[in-house]
Amino acid sequence: MAGGSPPPARAPEGLAAGTVPSPGVALARIVGAYDPRADLPLIEAAYALAEKAHAPQKRENGEPYIVHPLAVAEILAGYRLDQGSIITALLHDVVEDTPIGLPEIEKKFGREVARLVDGVTKLTRLELQSERTKQAENLRKLVLAMSEDIRVLLVKLADRLHNMRTLAAVPKPEKRRKTARETLEIYAPLAERIGMDALKTEIETLAFREIDADAWATIAARLTFLRGQGADLIEAIEADVKRVLGDAGVTVLDVIGREKSPYSIWLKMQKKNVAFEQLSDIMAFRVIVADKADCYAALGAIHSAYRVVPGRFKDYISTPKTNGYQSLHTGVTVPERRNAKIEVQIRTREMHEVAEFGVAAHWIYKQGDTAAKDRKRFTWVRDLLEILDAANDPQDFLDHTKLELHRDQVFCFTPKGDLIELPRGATPVDFAYQVHSQVGDACVGAKVNGKIVPLRHQLENGDQIEIITARGGTPNPQWERFVATGKARARIRRFVHAQQRSEHQDAGRAAIAKAVRAEGLDYSEKLIEPAVKALKQPDFATLCVAVGAGNLSAREVVHAAVPELKGPPRAVDTLPLARPRGRLGAGPALMQPGKGEKSSSARRDSAMGISGLVAGMAVHFAGCCHPLPGDRIVGIVTTGRGVTIHKNDCHSLESFSATPERFIDVDWEYDAAPRGVHVGRIEVVTEGSTGSNALAGVTTAIAKQEGAVTSLKITNRAAEYCELLVDVEVRDLKHLGTIIAALRACPGVTGVERARS
Repeated sequence: MAGGSPPPARAPEGLAAGTVPSPGVALARIVGAYDPRADLPLIEAAYALAEKAHAPQKRENGEPYIVHPLAVAEILAGYRLDQGSIITALLHDVVEDTPIGLPEIEKKFGREVARLVDGVTKLTRLELQSERTKQAENLRKLVLAMSEDIRVLLVKLADRLHNMRTLAAVPKPEKRRKTARETLEIYAPLAERIGMDALKTEIETLAFREIDADAWATIAARLTFLRGQGADLIEAIEADVKRVLGDAGVTVLDVIGREKSPYSIWLKMQKKNVAFEQLSDIMAFRVIVADKADCYAALGAIHSAYRVVPGRFKDYISTPKTNGYQSLHTGVTVPERRNAKIEVQIRTREMHEVAEFGVAAHWIYKQGDTAAKDRKRFTWVRDLLEILDAANDPQDFLDHTKLELHRDQVFCFTPKGDLIELPRGATPVDFAYQVHSQVGDACVGAKVNGKIVPLRHQLENGDQIEIITARGGTPNPQWERFVATGKARARIRRFVHAQQRSEHQDAGRAAIAKAVRAEGLDYSEKLIEPAVKALKQPDFATLCVAVGAGNLSAREVVHAAVPELKGPPRAVDTLPLARPRGRLGAGPALMQPGKGEKSSSARRDSAMGISGLVAGMAVHFAGCCHPLPGDRIVGIVTTGRGVTIHKNDCHSLESFSATPERFIDVDWEYDAAPRGVHVGRIEVVTEGSTGSNALAGVTTAIAKQEGAVTSLKITNRAAEYCELLVDVEVRDLKHLGTIIAALRACPGVTGVERARS
């Protein structure tokens, strides 16, 4: 099932001919049809209360407001949820939008419903710094609420689904786009995490159509065209698969063919950087069989009958996803049907219902489950709670949570055989933090499959990882550059912030003491205490941090503490702030020509032109990510320095997220200028502690591919391996790829990757 519709709810029964029940009665009878234990009068009473409370209100399309909570309740009834969820859906906006409060709801409908309503209720508009901060605060509350009861999330998702279905009625385009972006970034991944694939697909499609209508229309038109070319192709492949399985003696309950959704097709086009015509698997077929043994029998029959696409097989039955999803995935080519490449998913009926409807599947039969059992099942909720605890501010929490939600999977094992799920691109540091936060903090090394590897090594499915720890170990701030999980990044950033605060506090206290002595006074904290209140700081430690960070001057603090010292302004402040030194205390270094980036004048003759700039604007290329022709790029405007060009996935861009007006759309002018020289950065890992032979092999391979080494640095050396950071002059991204391929073929080289920012 590709669409987002829930299982069809049964129509009300037992009505007299010609009688039309009230919406509340009809909803109660739908619930009663699948749940004989439901208190139908209580559901009717909840509808009556919501209808009366919302009576004066209208939706933006002019409909009575009660239409929305009723629609949310009907969506959940379609999923056969319990009466508490249905009543919560009816009342979820009552507390915020009407005079009725939680005590009245608790009195009429019980403590459980009141708790659920409190968890789902939209927050009163917060007086915060930005819309993104408000979004982060809303997500924080949602995570806390769903950690207590997953039904909070189910009601919230149904609420968002109905809002997306009626999004066209919102008059302001910017408000529609904001809602659509939030849906793609937060709610679709949450739906995927609890296995509600049908709902996820529908809200993704609706959001994609709003955010990028042109792309949606183009893909939809291409799908329509392909349907016209092969109107019977899906039906023919369905019949062919049934025949193959029947000949093999496999009992087949159903074969369902479908096109992938426009949004999933668009994502694959972006990820693989290919055109629509180059995609090979826009069709997927779900084979439903009787039991688990038949799943593997069906897989064998399909692999025997069709040519297998390498690298596409995944066994989620023996290793289920964390949301409970189980299925066998494989990719095959059907030569009899125009060499169509298709994806085949093989599962039982129960697995199929869990895949489509996730935690909502058969909910009515699981009402004895406790919230504690739900928390054990949904371990990712625990991870979000740990991120919530580690994040320093709402924006950090929002960014790290998105990392945690948007991820492909890699399954790795501890030395004892315990399974750990991680995102694609995860490293041993991510693994260590997934085991336990303290293990991550104390991590100093790692063995993968018995072999010591660098901590930036990317893990693969089936790897066995042993983490080497040291007592008293602390996170390395450099880890933040390569970790892949939000949990690890939040913990590392928390440590960095704590250490920066400590350094700023020490530097600030020293600067204040120096300023006091310069005025001929003896320094003491008691002398400075009046400045805390005068400068509106919460305590003396925070005052010192403000001075150490440069937000306050030491003289300003002394004059606030001892006002009689104020005199005519001096021409020069003789007490400059002694800013902390070191990698954590130092502020961001300015990029100077020859240190991190070349000036535009130095590179103008060699660099390919950039389109999208104002004539005469200075251009710099970022030294953090080394963009090359062929990379997707973005420009950052800096006052007095022109535009700095970054790769559009550069981690440094996070620091500019609060000033989106500084971003400009740019691209390479491939035909405007001759191809010149650009610097690409690569990371090379060799066996053993690299000697002259290995270094000679690396430089020779680069030279043979017409590259030139401009810088080579050994960043990490151990008995088993050595890590090198090499800057190479290349023409473009393709040239760098050729050099990387040549280095991978060098003896003694165990890994080569383009350096990440």
